[in-house]
Amino acid sequence: MSTEESSPKPEPTPISAPISSIPQKRALEDDHQPTVSSPLNPDFKASKDDVPLARERASRAKKESLKKRESKGADSTRATPDPKASTQKHKKNGTVLAPIRYKLPPPKITDFEAPRGPVFTLSHTKTTGPFETQFYETTDHVYNKKNYHYTHCIADPAFPSSLYYRQSETEPFGARLNFEDTATHMFLDKAAHSVTTEKGFRMAKANVGVREGRWYWECRILSGIPRDGMHGTDQSPRGHVRVGWARREATLDAPVGFDAYSYGIRDVAGQKVHMSRPKDFFPIGEDVREGDVIGLEINLPSQSLHRKIVEGHYNPAVDLEDDGNAPTDAPDIIRDRVPIRFKAHLYFEQIEYHASKELEELMNPSPVISSNGGLAGGGQKPSPTHTCPALRTLPHSSIKVYKNGREIGTAFKDLLAFLPPASKPLAQVGAREGLDDGMLGYYPAVSVFRGGAAEVNFGPSWWYAPPDWRSNDDDDVDMAGSDQPRTSKLNRLRAVAERYDEQIVEDIVYDIIDEVDFWMQDGGVVGGATNGIRPSGGVAMQDESLAGGGIREILQDDE
Repeated sequence: MSTEESSPKPEPTPISAPISSIPQKRALEDDHQPTVSSPLNPDFKASKDDVPLARERASRAKKESLKKRESKGADSTRATPDPKASTQKHKKNGTVLAPIRYKLPPPKITDFEAPRGPVFTLSHTKTTGPFETQFYETTDHVYNKKNYHYTHCIADPAFPSSLYYRQSETEPFGARLNFEDTATHMFLDKAAHSVTTEKGFRMAKANVGVREGRWYWECRILSGIPRDGMHGTDQSPRGHVRVGWARREATLDAPVGFDAYSYGIRDVAGQKVHMSRPKDFFPIGEDVREGDVIGLEINLPSQSLHRKIVEGHYNPAVDLEDDGNAPTDAPDIIRDRVPIRFKAHLYFEQIEYHASKELEELMNPSPVISSNGGLAGGGQKPSPTHTCPALRTLPHSSIKVYKNGREIGTAFKDLLAFLPPASKPLAQVGAREGLDDGMLGYYPAVSVFRGGAAEVNFGPSWWYAPPDWRSNDDDDVDMAGSDQPRTSKLNRLRAVAERYDEQIVEDIVYDIIDEVDFWMQDGGVVGGATNGIRPSGGVAMQDESLAGGGIREILQDDE
């Protein structure tokens, strides 16, 4: 991605008020008297002994945080976050954190218009057996590459404290392949359910990811290994297809199962692939051919158990079961993002999570000496209690495979954990480790190769329903006093399409939480922004030098 700026880049938000006037959350002490003033107690006068103590604590925390950011290098093409512009709300490893706040110019009138999807240009029509699909080249949208992740956003006057911007969606609505999370030089249909390419292996991920529970989707091979007698005189390339589940960090310019961040099934001999190591899985002599439907079921433990594992609190002698009905704490979601413009589109730009050195070393089949002076991962196999968080696995996790409604078996068990610190962002200015942005998880993924084509189905209407499929209507008829225990939401097999609605709700909740947090930074003032500065003397929202411009614009090259 080559990045150019058509307007002055956003600058860090300055603090116009002294730090002692901004309410700081702190640990409770024996003396419940506040050490600093607040909007609820403006007339409080701290003693001489208390003020230096409060300033010393705040200053020490901020200097440490700033030093960490400076030590990770700089990226002159990106907006620079202001470490002083965030209120302290969340705690990670003893450090209090909240979303980074940026100084931005006011939104344009067009920023309040609903976001639009890509432009479709007809490429070709592919016919295989009874299936005919029109494939289009998609343009005028950004790609998740070059270490950044993008989600659509829109300006909304109901969110003045967060500079009017909130997350949004584009057509076609619903669970589908993600235009932004698809490799370049791929062709999709207008519903974003079918995909093909004329190049080598490339991957497309869904726009929904799963974090806990049992989920199912299926994929039909439109073009691949031909059935006997189906290819006739057609000499066009049939290509190959791989299907599976992939994490955020999985590279798009490779097949599913290429690295440690994805698990795939290849059409040739029906082999399972992880870290580029194919192993026999389907019955001998059985391929995945054109017209076949491959069903993929993933089973993930609860996020509460997942957090125990990645934080090093998991005890296999105690945590024997994962009760999906047990109450759990809500995940601590912190999204560091800034709005940017790409052609006629608005996006939130976030620093992407990147491949860890430990998992890259794990892929090497030769026992080489790693940078830490030992074998990759310390010579230990991945496990729930591994010393390295990136190499910790999830008990009770698996991927089960079906073919045309027939269960083939469990292809993978003990999947690798993905919650921080198992996942880390790329080290650069603005990147903070240990934070969960709410979009980490396993995503349905399809890879195609030189004419291979596939169609995805995220339910809940299936081509071949799995044997234990129960729809929501079936679950609603369970009666009290029945001999059969009610299936928990965590254990019930669900369609990936259901996850789309859940993600929308989560985005709305997280946007509101961020808005309230920024509103509290400004002393609880609703609206009333004058020249970009809150009347309360809070955070300055706009610099005069940016008043005539707009938010930063970017350019991407399709390489």
